Amino acid sequence: MPSWDITTDVVIVGSGGGLCGAVTAAAAGLETLVIEKQPVIGGSTAISGGIIWLPNNPLMQAEAVPDSFDEGMAYFESVVGDAGPASSKARRAAFITEGANMVRFMQSQGISLIRCEGYSDYYAGVTGFVGGKARGRSIEATVFDGRELGPWLTKMPPSGTGGLVVMTREAGRIQLVRRSLAGLKVAGQVALRSLGGRLKGEERLANGRALIGQTLRLAIRQEVTLWTQTAFVDLVVEDGQVAGLVAKRRGRSLRIRARHGVLLGSGGFARNPQMRAKYSKQPNGAAWTVANPGDTGEVIEAAMQHGAAVDLMDEAWWIPASLPPNGLPALHIGERSKPGSIIVDRAGQRYFNEAVSYMEAGRQMYAHDDDGRAIPSWLIIDRRHRSRYLFSMQPPLVTPNEWIASGYMKKSNTLEGLARACGIEADGLVKTVERFNGFANSGTDPEFQRGEGAHEQYQGDVTNKPNACLAPLDKPPFYAVEIYPGDVGTSGGLLCDEFSRVLDADHRPIPGLYATGNCTASVMGRTYPGAGASIGATFVFAYIAMQHAARSAA
Repeated sequence: MPSWDITTDVVIVGSGGGLCGAVTAAAAGLETLVIEKQPVIGGSTAISGGIIWLPNNPLMQAEAVPDSFDEGMAYFESVVGDAGPASSKARRAAFITEGANMVRFMQSQGISLIRCEGYSDYYAGVTGFVGGKARGRSIEATVFDGRELGPWLTKMPPSGTGGLVVMTREAGRIQLVRRSLAGLKVAGQVALRSLGGRLKGEERLANGRALIGQTLRLAIRQEVTLWTQTAFVDLVVEDGQVAGLVAKRRGRSLRIRARHGVLLGSGGFARNPQMRAKYSKQPNGAAWTVANPGDTGEVIEAAMQHGAAVDLMDEAWWIPASLPPNGLPALHIGERSKPGSIIVDRAGQRYFNEAVSYMEAGRQMYAHDDDGRAIPSWLIIDRRHRSRYLFSMQPPLVTPNEWIASGYMKKSNTLEGLARACGIEADGLVKTVERFNGFANSGTDPEFQRGEGAHEQYQGDVTNKPNACLAPLDKPPFYAVEIYPGDVGTSGGLLCDEFSRVLDADHRPIPGLYATGNCTASVMGRTYPGAGASIGATFVFAYIAMQHAARSAA
């Protein structure tokens, strides 16, 4: 057997939520190496909203926000249901219990977090579901001055908010800047925060950049070794145990020994067209994802070659998306919930509650796609919607000429004309809008119960009465864009137990191998219970993995 080039206690593949595992391992006295194939740190987490969803978390407890372990488990059972071994009772219990311990640990190390008050669980208040919290179970990192990272600041990905330092919990309010004093107040706070940082010469990070930035700061303090532009090649197995891995760094192949375990914290396979063709719901050729460029699946494939079991490989973190002229998918969250919008198939028919959570919306698109009638669908709005709300990050009343000229956004003074431009059945669309307008005028949606759930109301317009999500489409001109089941990453992969140990085909732990994040089959099953469910699980199971490794080492 060839000798080892490097020996350490644990090796972590990927620098997103796996960084929480690195901090955990280092704090336990384990020599820790993190390898990241991209030139920047943080993976998809760093370019996300950076939210952590966790029932009965310590911040809720500190502010006496009602919740409990039992309510969290009941919500899991109600929303996720029987999703197989990836979301076993033991894994759910570990997520909630050890998740609280993870937050306390990270706070003790110096991370600063805040509750997202009002960022409701996605099924709170929805008929047929129990245990959801309208006040929300989500938390996020506070704004962080990136200068504290020193030279590592250059390894952070650029901001996706155009220089505005806006926290994710503020996004819902800032969309209503033209509609409410609360929205105007939040917009003012964001403007002052953004300008204040520039005047002070600070590099203020928010969202996923704040969460990763603060975690990276802890890793640096713990003297974790971090290598960027270092690609995972394969696992090394000796006597039935994962003993380390092979990586490629600066053109050189390195055999890295891990005395106490390898933690796979890489992404999934959102950017791998071949894997998506093989595993994903179809149609999907990886053109509609916004996952980070390194989300290419080779880690999953390598672990499978060494006997790892997988599950939920056809699922992803779905978000309806359109394809603007620049070719970069634009995600549609708030637009779908605002009054004066509907989604229809090619027959001009509504087929689901447009205001449901993004994951649920994507699932509904695939469920309805008989003979290609729902992919793509059409998101239709009227002049009132366009004059009041953001659309694809464009402020109200600002519709780029390129959108219309390129055909990305269709526009017509009549529904019949819009239908012809879109290739939608005109009669079907006209009848659908007439029926929908009747519902909107009454304030109820007997077909799909739009506006019932707390999260739907959060994403809607609270100034619109009596239903925050319903208003008629009756103000021409009318606009439409094609929407597809986009995603922020895949959510199926390696099957793990409650200790984050990767399991083989017989559901036995593979010694020395742990995993977390989008390379695993999610504990959330085929649903998304609340904002930050994926990042929450990644952080928690990274913490659990390295706690287990530390106990084994001891």
